[in-house]
Amino acid sequence: MTVGLVDTTVIIHSFHKNPAAQAWVDTQATRLSITPITWLEVMYGAGSKVKQAACKAILDRFEMIYLTQADQMWAMGHLARYRLSHGIGMNDCLIAAVAHRLQVPLYTHNLKDMTPLVGSLAIKPYRS
Repeated sequence: MTVGLVDTTVIIHSFHKNPAAQAWVDTQATRLSITPITWLEVMYGAGSKVKQAACKAILDRFEMIYLTQADQMWAMGHLARYRLSHGIGMNDCLIAAVAHRLQVPLYTHNLKDMTPLVGSLAIKPYRS
């Protein structure tokens, strides 16, 4: 079982060789997890085969936690609730749903969108 989920923002910081992000990821005693949504967002943003390979090498360091039907239903309800009032997107709802179900920290730099969804489970893991 995972001890925490890593959001796309942290993976992207690591890809861009942000020293704080790399240090934080490297010092985690327990293997953290990602969702397929994070995997898809990161790989979609890679602009070349070389960058895609670099992204995949980073993503492979994390365990994959798949969404359940209940996660998807939770995400749909929260998108309906927060899309217009907070501008929260569907991918954030899907990622947050897994953290909510497992009741584990969601390590992110997107506190603006994740905090309304999962409250104190949304944690900024380092200063960028």
